[in-house]
Amino acid sequence: MEIKELGEFGLIERLTKDIEIKNPSTLKSAGDDCAVIAGNSDEQTLVTTDMLMEGVHFDLTYISMQQLGYKSAMVNISDIFAMNGTPRQMTVSIALSKRFTVEDIEDFYSGLRLACDKWNIDIVGGDTTSSLTGLAISITCIGTARKEDIVYRSGAKDTDLICVTGDLGAAYMGLQILEREKSVYYQQIREIQAKYTDKAEQRKQIEMLAFSPDFAGKEYLLERQLKPEARGDVIETLRKAGIRLTAMMDISDGLSSELMHICRQSGCGCRVYEKNIPIDYQVAVTAEEFNMNLTTCALNGGEDYELLFTVPIGDLSKIESLEGVKMIGHITKPELGQLLVTRDNNEFPLKAQGWNHMA
Repeated sequence: MEIKELGEFGLIERLTKDIEIKNPSTLKSAGDDCAVIAGNSDEQTLVTTDMLMEGVHFDLTYISMQQLGYKSAMVNISDIFAMNGTPRQMTVSIALSKRFTVEDIEDFYSGLRLACDKWNIDIVGGDTTSSLTGLAISITCIGTARKEDIVYRSGAKDTDLICVTGDLGAAYMGLQILEREKSVYYQQIREIQAKYTDKAEQRKQIEMLAFSPDFAGKEYLLERQLKPEARGDVIETLRKAGIRLTAMMDISDGLSSELMHICRQSGCGCRVYEKNIPIDYQVAVTAEEFNMNLTTCALNGGEDYELLFTVPIGDLSKIESLEGVKMIGHITKPELGQLLVTRDNNEFPLKAQGWNHMA
């Protein structure tokens, strides 16, 4: 069987389904945003790990080392917030090829430190090794939360409201812009290589190439792709508002995929209303430029790192009063399925068409 047939989550489930938990301190293992480990006080420990591979998760043609460090930290910090926890420590492991300089790695760490300083996180260790294929990054983030505060993916109940923070699709459209300009740049290089047969002259002409990417008016989209922000600010707002979260995860692989994870682990169905999905104006304009379906971009784009969560229907008035939080649907009984309700009130099954690392 090819791995792509299972996909990332199918592979994880297959590899971990028979693992027997031997330590009573392991309260939650694989299957959520974080593992949960019992502590010696009222707080429990949250642990999450992400690996980022050059050529799969990032392209150094258009992301700087500092931006990469910042993003690498934020995607892990986001998982801690997705469990309603507080990030505390981080370990960082990197594998480097010979093309990287000391200054490159200093830039990477400056981005890491910017992200960690924002949330008062200590970088406490890691590992460094060589690589034959490029840059690989593995980050583990450790956090804490009181037992009664931890929010899993499995707590959604019939009639709960489905909510998201911020807006969706911007990071995906930012990626489309970057990929378009990269394509233009490499086309110009190919033209130089075709025009000049001498390798030294080719290098000279490429070094002289005055490439000017067309990013005008797209700054918000580019920032959402290159410098995402973990939504710890919203977690604090929800706590202050006294809103009781029943299920939550962050939106890394796309809204559809994440919502289907919640439904599967909670044993429920859902209705999501297309008209309620929050979309920034720049996303709409850019989707039209690329001749892409706007709703598909918002549902499946991924890398937004916004929070998707459910709350009891009794908290509707509290949710409506919060800036930056949008109610997009509700949880249903499992036999009613997982459906998108379009603007003209037609219903279609949700499909997990988001990012699949193994495809």
